Formats: sequence, structure tokens, C-alpha cells
Amino acid sequence: MTQNAIDAWIAGHFNDEVRFLQALVRIPTDTPPGNNAPHADRTAELLTELGFEVEKHAVPTADVQAAGMQSITNLIVRHRFSEDGPTIALNAHGDVVPPGEGWVHQPYGAEIEDGKLFGRASAVSKSDFATYTFALLALKNSGLKLKGAVELHFTYDEEFGGELGPGWLLQKGLTKPDYLIAAGFSYQVVTAHNGCLQMEVTLHGLASHAAYPSTGIDALQAATKLLTALYAHNDVLKMRRSEVAGITHPYLNVGRIEGGSNTNVVPGKVVLKLDRRMIPEEDPAAVEAEVRALIENTVAQSPGIKLDIKRLLLASSMKPLPGAAPLVAALQRHGEAVFGEPIPTSGTPLYTDVRLYTAHGIPAAIYGAGPRTVLESNAKRADEHLVLDDLQRATQVVAGALAELLAA
Repeated sequence: MTQNAIDAWIAGHFNDEVRFLQALVRIPTDTPPGNNAPHADRTAELLTELGFEVEKHAVPTADVQAAGMQSITNLIVRHRFSEDGPTIALNAHGDVVPPGEGWVHQPYGAEIEDGKLFGRASAVSKSDFATYTFALLALKNSGLKLKGAVELHFTYDEEFGGELGPGWLLQKGLTKPDYLIAAGFSYQVVTAHNGCLQMEVTLHGLASHAAYPSTGIDALQAATKLLTALYAHNDVLKMRRSEVAGITHPYLNVGRIEGGSNTNVVPGKVVLKLDRRMIPEEDPAAVEAEVRALIENTVAQSPGIKLDIKRLLLASSMKPLPGAAPLVAALQRHGEAVFGEPIPTSGTPLYTDVRLYTAHGIPAAIYGAGPRTVLESNAKRADEHLVLDDLQRATQVVAGALAELLAA
């Protein structure tokens, strides 16, 4: 079977691929709360119906709850074409942020309108459950003489850092592929991404009646000084430029603030949660030390305030490994042939699970079904959607690249 025949098989079974994706989108995987085992169970049923043998790897409940979630079952499908040759893993995550407000389409309706499939996780990243499953099906049915193996890794911890998703599979020795392709978008091959430090900062003051403010210690007043210092630090970070295309500079954001008890009470406690994105050139330990020092020095200027700093996440950046060159080149070659335009390599300011694979020395690239930018897909916003033409073409690209890399 030629590449044209592989493309024809995918086109002939595309309605099945769309129905497969619709079934996945219709099962919520809001994280938090992160009760994702039911989705994994249904995914395993669907994969079994397609002829795959599915391994279900349940993460111990205590580990899941300690991470702030409810249930995780990661899935592995292994299809071997021969005993020799490379193993290429394809990873996508099924967990997703809650839908939020403002939807015109039902968040879990998987409705199709104007050639687009709407629903939470339709673009990020249940779409690539479909891309990768049907790319592998196309190879299974191709009749091509192939060597090596393909693995599907469908995991459920990306929103909380991935340590109980791919990190858990790798740490347990359940997989060690030679290459990895992970969920991405169709018009570029991503080879690097930012890291991320997340912290919870608690300022303890002393609550008092608002009629007698001098009897209290205002934690919110101290927090405003800290917020000013944190956001001013972005002016410093903007001067640190990355050399990776698609990545600009580090930045810091305070995403959540909690504090106070009532309108007529001096706030005795304020909690800030911050997110510090790290460019690939930065050292995570040095970044954390810098942020901690900034917080401690600023809060020290507010007498009576006690400070607690808790690290929530430290996700390293992804840097391209030299061994990824054949994988990247194959995706670019087939991408240009299918989409009719050059498919560049780039970095992304997001952080992903892929860093966990590259940390184990596994060359990786990020490529899958989706538009040119995250904003176009409405990922993590209302009316997230996927253009179905991109799904079909990305499936063709992945199948073609796999066929090239696994050619006997």
C-alpha cells in the first residue's frame, strides 16, 4: 500500500474517526476534580472494539488524592510489526480544565457545525486520541512491510503536571520508546517548550474589627505590596529573551487570590497562587530561588506578617534532543505534502508532558490535529472546537511519518 492508499483508507474511515472522537468528548474529564478513570474505561472499550489490546494502569488512589485528584487510569496500546526496529510512542492526554461559562454549544455535546466539532477537549487533546488511533489503524491495515512497534499512551494528568500520567508510566518502567510524538497542532512541529513554576504564597496577619484597624495586622495590605513587586518583576523578565522561535521571554502571573472574612474585618490571611513561566535557557532551581527571594524580601517590609511559601509545581522546559531529527524531518515532509505548505519547527510558551519523556532521553516532537494557534481553537475557553479537515489531514501526516520511520 502506498501513501496514497494510506490516505484513501483514512478518508474511507473518517466518519468512524469522527464518531470515535465524539464519544470521547461526551464523557467529562474536568480536572479538577479529576475523576478520570471512567473516561479511560470507556476509551479502553472503544479501542477494544477497534481490535486493539489495551493495558489499563490504575494509579494508586493515595497517590492520586495526594495530588489533588480523584482517579487516574492510564492506557497503553502496543502494536508490534516486527521484533526488531524502533518503538514509537504516541501520547495524548484526556484530562482537561472545566468548561467554564459562555458556551453557545454544549461543552460535552460534541456537536458538528460548519465542519467543526465543538466541545471541551475537542482540540486539546482528545482530538489526538483519534489522530493517533486511526493513524495506527491505517498502518495495521496497510499491508506494508514494517518493522518495530507503535505504542499509544493515553494519560490523564497533564493539567496537574503529568507526574501521574506519562511520568508514572516511565518511572514504573512500563514503557521506554525510542521516539515520541505528543499531542499538538497541525501547522508546525513543536520541538521545545517553556517550563513552569507554580507557588502558593500565604501571608498571615491578624484579623481585627474594621472600627479598630490598629489592633490588627492587615494581610491584604501586605499582599498588595507583594503583588506590586511581583508584577514589576515582569519588566526584568522581559529583558531575558529566548533564542527559540515561538518563545519570547519569561513572565509571571498571579492567577488566584483568596483572603479576608467579611467587609468589616481587617483581613488576617491572604493566599496568592502564582505561575512563573521559564524559557528553555533558564535553570529551574535558580528561577525558584529568585522568586522566593523576591517574595521574602518584599514581605519582610511588612512588620508582623508571617509568610508561608509552598511549591505546587516545578515543570522543566523541553529542549530538543539531537536524536529527534529523523522524527521531526518525517513529520515536516509529510506535513508539507498533505497541507501544501511548509511545516516549520517552533517552540511554544506552554508546558507539556513531553518534558517527562525527554528527561528520560527519549527524542520527541509535538504534532497532532489543530489550528495554527491555541487561541484559534478556543482551548480552555468557551466553544473550544476542532476543524475536522485538520483532524483528517493530521491523521494522514502521522500515519505517513510512522510508515517512513518504520519502513523495513
